[in-house]
Amino acid sequence: MQRMLIIGGVIAAVLIIVLANAFYIVPIDRQAIVLRFGEAQLTVNAAQPSGVLKNYGPGLHFKWPVVENVLTYDRRNMGFDLEKQEVIASDQQRLEVDAIARYRIRDPLQFFRSATTMANGETQLRQRFTAALRGELGKVSQPDIISGQRASVMQRVKSLLQTSIAPLGIEIIDVRIRQADLPEANSQRVYERMKSQLQQKVNQYQAEGQGLYLTIVGEADKQVTVILADANQKSQTLRGEGDALRNQIYAAAYNKDAEFFAFYRSLIAYETAIKEGTPLVISPDSEFFRYFGDKDGNARR
Repeated sequence: MQRMLIIGGVIAAVLIIVLANAFYIVPIDRQAIVLRFGEAQLTVNAAQPSGVLKNYGPGLHFKWPVVENVLTYDRRNMGFDLEKQEVIASDQQRLEVDAIARYRIRDPLQFFRSATTMANGETQLRQRFTAALRGELGKVSQPDIISGQRASVMQRVKSLLQTSIAPLGIEIIDVRIRQADLPEANSQRVYERMKSQLQQKVNQYQAEGQGLYLTIVGEADKQVTVILADANQKSQTLRGEGDALRNQIYAAAYNKDAEFFAFYRSLIAYETAIKEGTPLVISPDSEFFRYFGDKDGNARR
């Protein structure tokens, strides 16, 4: 009796293990292939069913223990980082390019037949991504890779990569260049060349600025000379007119009272010539002091 219980317990344990291995769960973000002795029998939650095998939705499913096993792949979008690659642009300039791709396994049956494992699939993706990147970047110049036409170049790389990777059942969602740099050996040389070009432009702008400055200063000096000449001419004319008017007034005054006019001119001469503290050595009888005698200008006797 005890022996029967032991045998029954062993059989129950085996049945439990077998039944546990007979059921499997495929989450909504996974897709699976059921294999029987290595041959695909059906797919579960495939992003794009092959049409050859039956496809079932996600959830709990049954498989034959021992003879069938389940291989699962991610159904979500995945990222792939391509190691830094050295490419030669159409202008023969070398660049080190760091790129990424977004992809997903669209047909798990096709992916299984072409790559089987994720590691093999990514190896093939790396090879074809590198070939597509070098092929397209080799058709454009360095400035376009760095900035100018990068979007259109990446679109062409994506199309080429999608064509080459299609046999793996992979869909390429997006391709991007994260960084494009000059090789370290060329960076200093390019920097020096850019510095020299910028210095040439600085010298050119300085020369043009100096020439413009001299032109403006020369034109300003010319205008100043013309203005001063015109002003001097006008001042001479006005001065001559003033002198003529003054002489006219003097002449009119002289004609009215010659003696008073002579007296007035003498007073002006005294005021101008005789300053405080200025010694004068002159004879009292000179014509200059004629009005020191009396109001009529007669010398003292």
